Amino acid sequence: MSGYVLAIDQGTTSSRAIVFDGQFSIKGVGQQEFDQHFPRSGWVEHEASDLWRTTEATVRIALADAGLSARDIAAIGITNQRETVVLWDRETGEAVHRAIVWQDRRTAEMCSRLKADGNEAMVTEKTGLLLDPYFSGTKLAWLLDTVDGARAKAEAGKLAFGTVDSFLIWHLTGGKRHVTDATNAARTLLYNIREGRWDEDILKLLNIPESLLPEVLDSAAEFGTTEPSLFGAAIPILGVAGDQQAATVGQACFEPGMVKSTYGTGCFALLNTGSDPVLSKNRLLTTIAYQLDGKVTYALEGSIFVAGAAIQWLRDGLGVIDRADQTAKMAAEADPEQAVYLVPAFTGLGAPHWDPEARGTMFGLTRGTGPKEFARAALDSVCFQTADLIDAMHADWSDGGDVVLRVDGGMVANDWLMQRLTDILAAQVDRPMVLETTALGAAWLAGQKAGVWPDMAGFAKQWKRDRRFEPSMAQDERKRLLAGWRDAVKRTLTT
Repeated sequence: MSGYVLAIDQGTTSSRAIVFDGQFSIKGVGQQEFDQHFPRSGWVEHEASDLWRTTEATVRIALADAGLSARDIAAIGITNQRETVVLWDRETGEAVHRAIVWQDRRTAEMCSRLKADGNEAMVTEKTGLLLDPYFSGTKLAWLLDTVDGARAKAEAGKLAFGTVDSFLIWHLTGGKRHVTDATNAARTLLYNIREGRWDEDILKLLNIPESLLPEVLDSAAEFGTTEPSLFGAAIPILGVAGDQQAATVGQACFEPGMVKSTYGTGCFALLNTGSDPVLSKNRLLTTIAYQLDGKVTYALEGSIFVAGAAIQWLRDGLGVIDRADQTAKMAAEADPEQAVYLVPAFTGLGAPHWDPEARGTMFGLTRGTGPKEFARAALDSVCFQTADLIDAMHADWSDGGDVVLRVDGGMVANDWLMQRLTDILAAQVDRPMVLETTALGAAWLAGQKAGVWPDMAGFAKQWKRDRRFEPSMAQDERKRLLAGWRDAVKRTLTT
């Protein structure tokens, strides 16, 4: 059997497919963007049909780019934007409403009401998560309560719920498989991560019929095979993980204490805590890093809603840049005397603050503030938010070791940002040779399950560093910058 593995990486702003060979090198790529929909302030939606259409198209493009056919592919691995909710008709496969995206805040009032009623401690104990609109459960409850006829159809067994992975697998397999993996299930607010099952108490609390929910499998498992008519031959789907967990795997963070941070639309840092779930005292999330052969490995996670999205805002909202790669030069040339801070709470603040009502603010503006200072403030906000997460992880994880942060995602190609990050963290930052670690992680899950890629130990040995960034900023300067940031956040918080 060939060593070629195809990874589907269905993200927040685009769908991608990447073909890897047996040496983990990229042989072919397909990518297509799709529209974002913002029907109200704080609401974010996708057309579910766009997610499927662009996924199908990019698989074809990637195969053609690699000069391969479906028969050459040993397996497919899928990674996806997490928490995004799709509710679809089991007969037609069509969504009953646009997909509600992880960034969406429409259920903030519902979450506040559930908290006020004293439910958060129970939910956190079972799921490791907080009562926040970020997660899937309240989004699904909103759909059932709002879409005409949805609840009646759901109770009649005519609808199916899933995160994006489930929706794609349904269509890839011609509606034969309604499944997900443990990492995606763990982000729904409905899954008991200690007992490995959908939780009856939470389903009752949110009034969600269990018949809607997919079967939960390991992250490397037999998820089904693609319909032969789609790509010319049936391909087994053998790996699935939510995007941040896939990046953790792709970074070979297999040992407790290892940390990775992914910089895409948002920023997500995961700390491997091994076989025991660590309940955070600092409002981080306890989640499943991966599940293999029935064995769960847990993680602490800090979630930042806006990272690369701040750069998109500079480009599309303010028009002060034409391309993201302009920001490094602009930030380097910004006036060092201006202390400009951007708190990018465009859709609320995530960890460790969890304030869904907060909105973006800028502080320190003067008549001399211009595009360069805006660019530096946007990049700085990514570093400062990461520092907040790492500090919280240090407080929760008591192994005492120094953090070496493994980074990935589109933003890490920016050398100015990576140096700024290591300076603000006062910690080493390692950038890998393969930046497509999210797709690589999904590919490894599928490839090792297919028997054509190495096991965990063999894969970890293959991880290679492109560059290590070392801190060089004076401690007093770092403290001054962080103090200004924390003052800005304090002024932004609504709770």
